[in-house]
Amino acid sequence: QVQLVESGGGSVQNGGSLRLSCLASQGTFSRYCMGWFRQAPGKEREGVVTIYPGGRSPNYADSVKGRFTISQDNTKNTLYLQMDSLKAEDTGMYYCAAKYFNYYACGFSGYGYWGQGTQVTVSS
Repeated sequence: QVQLVESGGGSVQNGGSLRLSCLASQGTFSRYCMGWFRQAPGKEREGVVTIYPGGRSPNYADSVKGRFTISQDNTKNTLYLQMDSLKAEDTGMYYCAAKYFNYYACGFSGYGYWGQGTQVTVSS
């Protein structure tokens, strides 16, 4: 069973930065696709970025390319999302997610393990 716990959300002004963290069950990163998703008020949840097991080949949504960076620390079982140049439209609940890698593309769908979410609010 995969357990995911996010932290690091908060309130920042337009142009600011935040780093989100996701503590995962030991061994998750070697066998699961990992990703960050977000949901703005009144909108559907959308994918922000996903990576393959081992932290390979990140796939960013166009809306965050060049501003957000995903990384992971295997010694700490922690996934990170560095968010720079934040905009008001980045506001939302951010979720860490995982799905078992079955040798198909990780993509943005089919994630079955989710954290509780952490709120990010960007004010203009």
